[in-house]
Amino acid sequence: MLACDFCVAVTATFRVLYVFVVLEVGSRRLVHCNVTGNPTAAWTLQQFREVLAEKALYRFVLYDRDAIYSHQLDTALTAMGVRVLRTPVRAPQANAFCERLLGTLRRECLDFLIPLTEAHFRRILKEWVVHYTRGRPHARLGPGISNPPASLPAPLIIGHYLPPHHRATAQPGLGGLHHEYGLLRIAA
Repeated sequence: MLACDFCVAVTATFRVLYVFVVLEVGSRRLVHCNVTGNPTAAWTLQQFREVLAEKALYRFVLYDRDAIYSHQLDTALTAMGVRVLRTPVRAPQANAFCERLLGTLRRECLDFLIPLTEAHFRRILKEWVVHYTRGRPHARLGPGISNPPASLPAPLIIGHYLPPHHRATAQPGLGGLHHEYGLLRIAA
């Protein structure tokens, strides 16, 4: 099941940009993220085409009753083999997964960084998406992350002790705003 939503970001020149996110509900994996200055139903349909390019992966798409999600969009998504689910009127909790994702985007990124241009915002967003999907733990997944890198070692850590011949490392992201921590094996 996919859930999607829009949020607004304002640049340093007071230009309003719209962020479109698509989230896989079960794994909390951020499937797609894009930015536009003028969201239209045609643009939104193209975003869904990019997400739903592989047939039969998803059966449902959940979104709110915003005017951008037109009946033509519903018809096109149904033709792609996906059932459209709309949230009830004035019920943001019905799309809580995307609302939480967008709140996290605001708190972890947009509250500290002011994009200068749309291209700058795309770069910031691209780096934040990597942090969100590969380095940030997700509460629903326990200590896990939604899309761990294949090279991530999984040594057994007991309590607060590090495994022998390992040390903790910190990798800065978004200009030092966030850090991703890992283990580095020390040559014996």
